[in-house]
Amino acid sequence: MNALPASYEFCEDVTREHGRTYFLATRLLPEPRRRAVHALYAFARVVDDVVDEPSGPHERGTVLADVERAAVNALDNPTVTGDVPSTVPLDLTRVLPAFADAVKTFDIPRAYFDAFFESMRMDAPDTAKFRPVYDTMDELSEYMYGSAVVIGLQMLPILGVSVPQQEAVVPASNLGEAFQLTNFIRDVGEDLDRGRLYLPAGEFAAFGVDIEMLEHGRRTGTVDVRVKRALAHFIAVTRGRYRSAESGIPMLDRRVQPSIRTAFVLYGAILDQVERADFRILHRRVSVPGRTRLRVAAPGLVRSATYAAKNRMR
Repeated sequence: MNALPASYEFCEDVTREHGRTYFLATRLLPEPRRRAVHALYAFARVVDDVVDEPSGPHERGTVLADVERAAVNALDNPTVTGDVPSTVPLDLTRVLPAFADAVKTFDIPRAYFDAFFESMRMDAPDTAKFRPVYDTMDELSEYMYGSAVVIGLQMLPILGVSVPQQEAVVPASNLGEAFQLTNFIRDVGEDLDRGRLYLPAGEFAAFGVDIEMLEHGRRTGTVDVRVKRALAHFIAVTRGRYRSAESGIPMLDRRVQPSIRTAFVLYGAILDQVERADFRILHRRVSVPGRTRLRVAAPGLVRSATYAAKNRMR
């Protein structure tokens, strides 16, 4: 199989395996855009795994630097499949052809990936930038710019907009932050196992919550009322981001609006599941039931199919 189709196929598999909600939403996209979105998701996912998982005899910071060099080389020479350092994960070498092709095809600014790697260094324990805990929302926002905001901005050239692109930047940025804050709330217990706390410790402290209290809840499956209040606060903050992002959906190309609307609703529904669980999420991960995901996605599938059929008849 040719390297590029195989790479895109692998990226689709990565997205399907690791981002069920995200993958369902992407099924509503026109095929060329869907492939590009899968390529960017898979790239970010594989790099994120580098900083989350031990790297054998190699320090994660060293591996991350090699990964960044391999990505830069792929972007500089998207049609050349040269040697990469042995430290670079095999999965990344499989992703790079599709990643480089998508970036070139949709003319995505390289600066977004510079910012992405800067945030990844904040996640890598053996780098000078490493931050296991964020104290304030301003500190977290610095991290989220490279790990979430630029992801939203990368999507704009792929999805297409019906307004000057600059008008869509703020809503896209807010949506990227909303999605990531949702993940931080859902995964707070799992992140504790990795020695990390993304939700600002200073804001937890305002509710009388410290890391020891969170770790106790993780071990015992209990949740202190103060933790519930803090999580309710973070949910309110995150819903504010969703409200600020919603105005951007009508700015997108009509063909992609069903997909983004579906992702918007399904990620927001994760917060509903946290509340339904009475905030007992430190010891387990909540998820949106499959029947709910299908119910939300079905109207978008119909609209996308209808739009595609009309275009074929023209």
